[in-house]
Amino acid sequence: MVVIGIDPHKSSHTAVAVDQTGRRLGQKTVTADPDGLLRLRSWATQFGTGPRWAVEDGRGVAGRLVRTLIGTGATVVWVPPKLMAACRASARTRGKSDPIDALAIARAALREPDLPTAHLDQTALDLRLLSDRREHLVNRRTASINQLRWHLHDLDPALDQTHPRLTGPRAQHTLTTALSTLPASVRRDLALDLLTEITTLTQQITQLEHQLRTRVQPLAPTLLAITGVSTVLAAKIIGETAGITRFRSPAAYAMHTGTAPIPTWTANKPHYRLNRGGNRQLNTCLHRIAITQLTHHPPARTYRDNWTKHHPHATTKAALRALKRHLVNTIYRALTTDLT
Repeated sequence: MVVIGIDPHKSSHTAVAVDQTGRRLGQKTVTADPDGLLRLRSWATQFGTGPRWAVEDGRGVAGRLVRTLIGTGATVVWVPPKLMAACRASARTRGKSDPIDALAIARAALREPDLPTAHLDQTALDLRLLSDRREHLVNRRTASINQLRWHLHDLDPALDQTHPRLTGPRAQHTLTTALSTLPASVRRDLALDLLTEITTLTQQITQLEHQLRTRVQPLAPTLLAITGVSTVLAAKIIGETAGITRFRSPAAYAMHTGTAPIPTWTANKPHYRLNRGGNRQLNTCLHRIAITQLTHHPPARTYRDNWTKHHPHATTKAALRALKRHLVNTIYRALTTDLT
């Protein structure tokens, strides 16, 4: 079996082919455009009709490449950057370059045959794009609100204290009226400009949330029925999962989300530590759901309490991680159910 590892970049892609033992068979660097991708496919034909492609998980620069490969019938797997870095560090080759990284990617795919396979899922891609756009706008609005509050405190501390939330239309209208009555100054004009920007961003965020709601509600009713899963979180989960069928089991999905426990014991009582790998976006979604369920969902509190009884020396954070791992099973079943 031949595996072709690709180190993708904005302007070029470097590919290295290896055999089943990890021995380098050849390498090719092409431009990241349609002609370059065509040359890459032509170069790969020398290794047979069915090489396995492994691409470093950088979807900002590798999305077009992966879609093109899948469109031609190729099998493609995503290789996490940390896994690639570990393979590069364990190799005898010194230094860092695109060919060295591509070789490490190919060897990582050989070492981990159960990596999730990439596939075309336009629905998940659309939801991820909308979710990312919403998060970007929310961050911009938060930054503008922070700037506005400093101006309000300087103009009149009472204005800041009487408007604890600035994301609602009523509060924005009231504050605009109050600022307009103040004497003209550069600081007042800047505050009005920031308030106008916050109002515009809020309208755009609301429109994006409406689009997400329209797309997600008919797509994932079982997922939305889980306590703590809002429309925004459901869209994020579907978009980042990019097809639940890529994962053979809840355990594989837990590894992808970074909730699978990591053992840290030897000849002793089993202990596990925090898993800092996996998809951090999905991990954040699970954390928010877990926190919400601990407040509003009695079965979640019961699960945490029972787990703590069986692990009397465990910390509160360890119990929360156990609940997140339990939630992965629930979300995996919900996503699978929504496919039928």
